[in-house]
Amino acid sequence: MVAILIVPVRLALAQINPTVGDVDGNTAKIAEWIERAREQGAELVIFPELCIPGYPAEDLYLKRHFLAANVAAVERLAAGLAPGITAMVGFAEPVEAGGDYRHAYNSLAVFADGAVQRVYRKNRLPNYSVFDEQRYFVPGSGDEVIEIAGTGVGLTICEDAWAPGPPGQAEADAGATIVANPSGSPYHRGKGREREEMFGERAREYGAYFAFVNLVGGQDELVFDGQSLLFAPDGTVIARAAQFEEELLVTEVPPGPDGAPLADPLPDLDEVYGALELGLRDYVQKNGFKHVGLGISGGIDSALVAMLAVDALGPERVTLVVMPSPNSSEETQADARQIAHNLGTGLIDIPIGPMMEGYREALQAHLRPAAEDADASPDPAKPSAPDLAAENIQARIRGNLMMALSNRHGWLVLTTGNKSEMSVGYATLYGDMAGGFAVIKDVPKTLVYELVERRNERAGRHLVPVAVIERPPSAELRPDQLDSDSLPDYDLLDRILEAYVEGDKGREEMVAAGLPGDVVDEVIRLVDRSEYKRRQAAPGIRITPKAFGRDRRLPITNRFGG
Repeated sequence: MVAILIVPVRLALAQINPTVGDVDGNTAKIAEWIERAREQGAELVIFPELCIPGYPAEDLYLKRHFLAANVAAVERLAAGLAPGITAMVGFAEPVEAGGDYRHAYNSLAVFADGAVQRVYRKNRLPNYSVFDEQRYFVPGSGDEVIEIAGTGVGLTICEDAWAPGPPGQAEADAGATIVANPSGSPYHRGKGREREEMFGERAREYGAYFAFVNLVGGQDELVFDGQSLLFAPDGTVIARAAQFEEELLVTEVPPGPDGAPLADPLPDLDEVYGALELGLRDYVQKNGFKHVGLGISGGIDSALVAMLAVDALGPERVTLVVMPSPNSSEETQADARQIAHNLGTGLIDIPIGPMMEGYREALQAHLRPAAEDADASPDPAKPSAPDLAAENIQARIRGNLMMALSNRHGWLVLTTGNKSEMSVGYATLYGDMAGGFAVIKDVPKTLVYELVERRNERAGRHLVPVAVIERPPSAELRPDQLDSDSLPDYDLLDRILEAYVEGDKGREEMVAAGLPGDVVDEVIRLVDRSEYKRRQAAPGIRITPKAFGRDRRLPITNRFGG
């Protein structure tokens, strides 16, 4: 059975960017957007999941005084609502009687005529990937249909509609011609396409219009991409909001002859770049930072982070710091300074050679030379093992300098390590890992190159010089060093990491898929032994289906080798 609306309903999808814990600020924003929807003639305005307390507010949901504050906000909103419009707003509803530590439902308040008219409680609480809702919420039960201008509207929240069946199907069967789905659905690469396919199926199953309203904005490691959607009963998308932007999408249901707003999805690389840009901007601004700094090496990773920082914040809020050592080539240092010039940022130049010499003099009686190490070659005709202590000292000098600048000027220091390096431990604790936010922590090395080239293409000029893209990657911590001295080719490494880290594949599965066994063994060993480093890394933006941190939680002390 397909829903037929005799009288169109004017609907507003309020895709807003709330801030976790800012109950008063979020409430003021919601009130402003309700009034905007009312002025545009909307009869119903739908806001995202848990938009009053913010999502995910984690253990704040366990604090009764936090819950009380967000309930008071709902009551203020309802009391101040002008006539002629109904609003649906997500909040955390206290459980009146409960025996465990969970004190709330994940709920949707429906208010009109100066009062809360109905409350719907989320049925299906996700507890996978980045979600911990069973830690915080008590599940609701049942379905709910309300009437707006003579039209039945079914209520669901996010995962309630991610699988067939009730509550959405039961609401459609009960006469709902529109099913509302306020959500907090975090981004990963390709997530928008996945949602459109899935919700198109729900609309066809229900035989009803389906309205998905998503959060937008960055919250610590998560980015919410917006891209709210309205589906026809045949599963086609008839309205789509923009990605990574706040938007009030107002349309008739069904749409009139002029149609409904239908933003085009961003191309793949632009979508990933937009997620990183928004995640960085919101982390900086919601945490009160005015300025960011990062070390610029002339390599591809720091170049990408510098571009993202400028696009997110503007060049006047970014300072790049060049810290050449005796191992730094003139070419990379020239490229680093050129990137700063091209982007229009501040630039500080601090050579670290004298500091390295000071460390050498202070430590020479306490650190054995590399040639005396057990794994050093006794044959003078063969190269000695790298002096890892000396290499790490360089990285730690740079980290120390960046943190000193941060302390003096109040900067947020951005780290520049990518997912490939973080996976295998190709990073220095308290060195290049020192900082407050790891912008590309979840970006594989091969994707770093693609994003830089795409950003250059969009600019119509080489913001990052061609030499940076074409030069073999190197940490430049010793003469003639290349990443390939220590790691497999990045194309191969990233394929193995995608299988092992994101796909949870075992060794035999990877080898059966054509990956070389000896390299697989080494990568598994490196990933597993580097867990302790990743636990000490700064938070970073999630753009893959499984990021280190909330997504992937493994013990540090672990003897299972797979």
